This record gives sequence, structure tokens and C-alpha cells, in this order.
Amino acid sequence: MKHILLTIIAALTLCGVRAQGWPAGYGGVMLQGFYWDSFEATRWQNLEKQADDLASSFDLIWIPQSGNCGKTSMGYDDQYWFPGGAGYTSSFGNEAQLRSMIKTFKEKGLKTIADVVINHRQSQTGWFGYPTETYNGVSYTMTAADICRDDDGGKALAEANRLGVSLGGNDTGEGWDGMRDLDHTSPNVQTTVKAYLSMLLNDLGYSGFRYDMVKGYSPQYTRDYNLSAQPEFSVGECWDGTPTIRRWIDGTEKQSAAFDFQFKYVVRNATDAGDWRKLDQQNDGNWPLVSTNYENGAYRQWAVTFVENHDTEVRPDGSSNGPLRKDTLAANAYLLAMPGTPCIFLKHWQAYKPELKAMIEARRAAGINNQSTYSAFRSAQGYLAKTVDGRLLVVVGDERQVEPSAGQWVRVLSGYHYAYYLARTVETAWADKGSGTFSQPFDVTLTAVSATDGARLVYTTDGTEPSATNGTQVASGTTLHIDATQDVTLRVALLIGSTVSGMTSRTFWYEQASETKPAECIVNEGEVCAFFEAPSTWTNTVHCWAWCDSPAENFTSANGSWPGVACELLGVADNGNKVWKWTWDGTRQNNTAAAQPEKIIFNNNGQPQTADMPFQQGGYYNASGLQRVITGISSVRTERHRDAHVYDLSGRRVTPGASPHGKSLYIVNGKKVVN
Repeated sequence: MKHILLTIIAALTLCGVRAQGWPAGYGGVMLQGFYWDSFEATRWQNLEKQADDLASSFDLIWIPQSGNCGKTSMGYDDQYWFPGGAGYTSSFGNEAQLRSMIKTFKEKGLKTIADVVINHRQSQTGWFGYPTETYNGVSYTMTAADICRDDDGGKALAEANRLGVSLGGNDTGEGWDGMRDLDHTSPNVQTTVKAYLSMLLNDLGYSGFRYDMVKGYSPQYTRDYNLSAQPEFSVGECWDGTPTIRRWIDGTEKQSAAFDFQFKYVVRNATDAGDWRKLDQQNDGNWPLVSTNYENGAYRQWAVTFVENHDTEVRPDGSSNGPLRKDTLAANAYLLAMPGTPCIFLKHWQAYKPELKAMIEARRAAGINNQSTYSAFRSAQGYLAKTVDGRLLVVVGDERQVEPSAGQWVRVLSGYHYAYYLARTVETAWADKGSGTFSQPFDVTLTAVSATDGARLVYTTDGTEPSATNGTQVASGTTLHIDATQDVTLRVALLIGSTVSGMTSRTFWYEQASETKPAECIVNEGEVCAFFEAPSTWTNTVHCWAWCDSPAENFTSANGSWPGVACELLGVADNGNKVWKWTWDGTRQNNTAAAQPEKIIFNNNGQPQTADMPFQQGGYYNASGLQRVITGISSVRTERHRDAHVYDLSGRRVTPGASPHGKSLYIVNGKKVVN
């Protein structure tokens, strides 16, 4: 009787501590911290170096499966599950580097989401040979008895019969002909998975799970595993229509959220067609989980929204599944304004970091969360506008067609095909740049969002609290110039009379750009060009693809064929990486009036490739994006000049060496020299 009573008490206690799969009213934003074949860009050490910058915008970061797969791999064919030995040396770094990164992220307030691949597992030898792993004194081994009896359409059974071994029960979900599907009815599989998940949280320091390919096994097991491990966050990849996703969430008893695939496809449909009304239309009969038209938005709490990921993007081999092909900024603006928990794709972050940072700050200022509600404001084929919680107005498409009442709304952000407005009732000071690292000077525009006409602002840049007697008082719309010389903590507040309120804070960390470019990086007069420092793993001739989206224009291929044009090898940077130069030859595929491209990609003669990056004239890029800008006089040299005519930069003939300030820049025989 005592044993039964204790069991009941334990069960009630467990029910009392159940998480609801994803926190209610959650206002955080997640980053998918990798893309396909991002081995160099997303090594654990590389990500850790970005901790301050990432943590200033994101609350969660989803990283690749971190166990050893026995080869170069994105992690979806995991072999080892536990630390020790080779268990956590992956294609992204070793165990010590992984632990250091997760710890650093956590200290900065950025929580790490593990990619959990338990639908299938790669064998080490033959069909059923798995490693024995000992963790905390307990050994874990999977055998043929842990594999689904109907795996691989009968091929697994044929191999088992040939070897004289027995398989487990039939698959409880969809089969996958690629690797051994695990039988989650097996007590050994359940025990091993629970120990694995506990280790991820309590040893390595992860905060939650992204479950891969959850349609491959019954959702009841995700429920059981989460009730055992108690993650803060859980999201499943249930790649299907909305009713199937909803049934999966229900099958976990709401112990897990799910990716809102139909949100992604509705956005893709709108951007592909250039018809923004499609954001309010079903995709193949499916409303997004966050839509008011689906179950009255009852599943928003468990919806992780996105517009691109590593499976839908155009991969290095050219394959894709419904990729986002244009209007990336507008798509992300819509994503970050809507309810659900937005998940930003790393390539988008790399290409549009300043814009996305500002959008995330606007979401925070408006207090948007995963249970927010929205209302239609205005729409036509060329644009769509919605209000969210009555505090944020998002416009996508031709934002010029929507001019809301200035008595109600204040524009705080705008760009190509998007604009954000905050309601004047929000009562906050606004700075249009998000916190983060910087290496070049930039401007910040300050705006008073207030129901009080003529509200002023007061700001400080030394981290002190602004007040009526401390700081600089300015009018709304004032632009500040931030020099690239030191860290800056900007605090700005509304100033109405002598009352200060609605303070906003930004921290800008100065990071001196590394000088690793070879001396041969020169921008010649009238030249449109860019430079690229290739990762050491890129062994082919680097090619460039440069273009404009609207009007469509290609600057790097007469027939529009990938991978574009070959770049010129300039030399080797101080770190040993090769540096390449792309120079526009003056031809354009569509013969429009564009004078230079808007976007640029570099690739290793096809693959791998960089993200879509904003083109910057004379830009010096690496796999992480733009590093600095090289001007036309970036490479100058000291020369002796005895008989040549010497001129200053205004064209006046001068006597070299006459400058009272030491060395000066002159024109000698048509060349810039220093004397």
C-alpha cells in the first residue's frame, strides 16, 4: 500500500512540474546557427567569438547535432551519443570547444538548443553494429533488437535473417530508407534516449531540444522523453500540413512546440508571386499555426515560425525545397512582427544583420510574444499591413502605399518592401540600431514615440542614466554619429517637461577590423569590384555571382548560369587564406541601368558558397560577411621622385617634401605616392 501511495504521489508531482512544451507569452527570438555545409563558418570556436553580438539580439540558438558521426557531416547520421573518447568531436569542433561555447552563451543570456536525431542512427559496422558507450559508469549499446522490424522496406529484415539476429517491433511512424530506424517501443532505446537527453541538459548545458524528423515515430515518445528530461524548450520538425502538425503537438500532450511550416510556405508564395495578399491565404489548404483562421490561433504558443532553413534553402549542390528567392528583408520583417517564436536563418543574419537587429528591437519595444494577436490594417496586391497587439504596425510590399495616421503611429524602421511603425501609446524612446559589435563608424537616429506632441529626448553615451539634468537634450529625429574608436553604451529616454520615461539602451562593442588583406587589394579608378578571403577548405578557383533583385539584373554571367565568373587570385592574407578579387567587366545580362549589383555571393566553383550578402563597392568579405571597405587609395607606396612633375590632390604642381605635417600624398606620373 505504501509503495502504491508513493507511486501516486510521484506521478502527481511529475504532472505538477510539466512544462508546456514552450513557455506561454514567450517573447524571445531564436537563431538557426548554421546552414547546409557551414562547417567553417559555424565551428564552435567561431560561434563563441560572436557571443556578445548574438546574445544582444537572440534568446535561443539552435546548433547542429554535436555528436561524432565518424566523418564530415552535418550531424543527421549520428553515431555517438555520449561524451568521452571520440564521442563529441564533430565536424564543428571538439568537446572542450562545445562546452566552452555553450557556457559562454549561457553567461551572456543566450540559451543553446540541441539538434536531437533519434528517429534513426548510423551503424558503425554493418547494418546493426553500434558502439558501446560508457557514461557515468553505465554502458549503453544498441543492437538489432532496437531496430524497427519493417525498416527500409524489408531490407533490414532480410539482412537480419541473413545474420541470424532478431529485430524489434514495427515502426510507430513513417519509415525512412536511409539509415536504421530506431524502435521506440524498445525499453533499451527508451532508456538510452532518456540518458542521452539528460546528459545534453545537465552535463553539456543545453537548454532545450529541436527534434529531427519527428514523423518517424509516435509523438507519445517525445512526450515521454520531455517529461523525463524536462527541457525549457522543445520543438519538433513535423514537416507536413497544419492538421498533421497540430495532431503531432496534441500527441505530445503539448509537451513540444513545432515548426510552423505553412507560415514559411505562405510567405514564399507571397514573395514568389509579388502578391502580398497571399500572406492571408492558405497554402495548399493549410493555414499557418499562428493564423487567426486556424483554430482561432490556439496553437500560437507552440508555433516556431521561420521563412528559411537548411532543408528549404538552395544548397551547395543546387537542391532545395521551396526556397525563399526574393524579398528576404520583407519576409523577415513579417516574421519578426507576427506571433509565434520567430527563428531567423543564419544566412539571412549574415547578409542583413543591421536590419534584423533593428527589427528584433522593434519587436521587443512593442512587447510582441508567441501569443500576440493581430488585425488586418490594409492590403492590396502590392502591399499588406497588419497591426499586432495594437502596438506594432508592419507593412510589407510597397510600403509607400500605406500612410497610417501620424496621430496614432510613428515610423521607426523602413527598407526595401517593409516598414515598421510603433503606436504612439507605446511611450518609448527609440534608437534605430540594435546593440552589437561594429568596426566602422555609423549613424543612429533617435525617435520619440509618444502621445505627447513635441516630446523631446535626452541621451548619454557613457552608460549613465539620462535625466533632465544629465545628458544631451535633442529633438525627435536627431541622428548621432558613432565613431569606430571605442565601446559605446547609448541610453536615450523621453523627456516631457522635466519627466524622463521610456528609456532605451544600446551597447555597441568596438571591434577593430583585422588587417589580413594582402597588399595587392587595390580598387582602381572607376572600377566596380569586391574582394573575398576564402576559407582554407576552399581549394577550387573562387567564383562570384552578383545581381539585383528588382529590377532583375545579373552582373556576373552572360547567360545567367551558376556559379558565375571566376575571380582573380591576388595573394595570401596574413592568416594563410587565399584572397580573390571580382571585377565587373561592364556587361549586364538584362541591360538595365543598374550601375552596380545589390547582392553578391562567392563560391568554391559551385560549392560551398557564402550566404547572399549585400554588395559593397570595394568590400572585403570572408565567409562570415563584409569585414571592411577598401578605398581607391588603399594600397599606396613610398617612392623617390626626382625629375617627375609632382602634383597635390587638387592638381596643383608642388615641391615634394614641403608639407609642414610630414609625409603627404601626391600624384606622380599618374600614380598616388607618399613622400
